[in-house]
Amino acid sequence: MKKYFLLLIVLPLVSFSQSDFEKTIQAGSVLVNGLSFLKGNKSSDNKTVLMLCIKNKLSDKITFKITGKDKEDNDVKKDMVIQNNGKECLFEIPKGVYTYEVILANKDTFKKGEYKFDEDITITIKKDE
Repeated sequence: MKKYFLLLIVLPLVSFSQSDFEKTIQAGSVLVNGLSFLKGNKSSDNKTVLMLCIKNKLSDKITFKITGKDKEDNDVKKDMVIQNNGKECLFEIPKGVYTYEVILANKDTFKKGEYKFDEDITITIKKDE
């Protein structure tokens, strides 16, 4: 009889602690999977630039245009309108050489050229002093 009484007392304690233990393991698993997701979000094939950001330090809004080709020879065209003192970003664009153009609000071309995007970068557009 004492065995059954002891079993009735110990069994709920063991089951609750096991339940808490399982919850802790599941929470740890979720945390590890979440961190690996963030870490694994980086490009493993090295074919893309994860982030291209443009900051506008001019007194008016600008339009930033890039055109180029990816490794499979597909056209890549992106346009961004950036307000004054603003910042806009593109994510996961193919690495390569792109033609860029910075167009002012009055439709005049401020700058034009080519740039090789091969890593994350932030470009600041400001007046030449």
